[in-house]
Amino acid sequence: MSKNRIAVYPGTFDPITLGHEDIVRRAANLFDEVIVAVAGSTNKNTLFSLGERVALAKEVFDGSNIEVVGFDGLLMQFVQDQGAQMVIRGLRAASDFEYEFQLAGMNRKLYPKLETLFLTPSEEYMFVSSSLVREVASLGGEVEQFVSPNVKSAIMDKLK
Repeated sequence: MSKNRIAVYPGTFDPITLGHEDIVRRAANLFDEVIVAVAGSTNKNTLFSLGERVALAKEVFDGSNIEVVGFDGLLMQFVQDQGAQMVIRGLRAASDFEYEFQLAGMNRKLYPKLETLFLTPSEEYMFVSSSLVREVASLGGEVEQFVSPNVKSAIMDKLK
């Protein structure tokens, strides 16, 4: 009997974008289970609370092998608690690589059984980031090409 291949895709997801969705759906084709791990403890000033971010992500993902979970604390402890062997990280541009490379090394030092898999989003989402979506929305710009309809609605409600 083979063990399940479980991957964790961590992030703040404030808000979850079509780029995030693209990475999760592609990872779901590679693994038995993908856990979207929404980080609660963050030094970022988030637009949405942890509960709101988890709820938005749950609305977006309906795949049978995709689970959305909020967490606080050290990612490597969460990964071990989930029985995962892989962390998925998205790379949009070369500028992401240096930070992600350092993070992968630290994570491997903390949890030697862990591997990090870097995925790039589809071409149409290469430039999309949560912070840019928040900025465009806060300045009155249209964001429907960057986020799901439920996320767009939540952003507009939050910014009223």
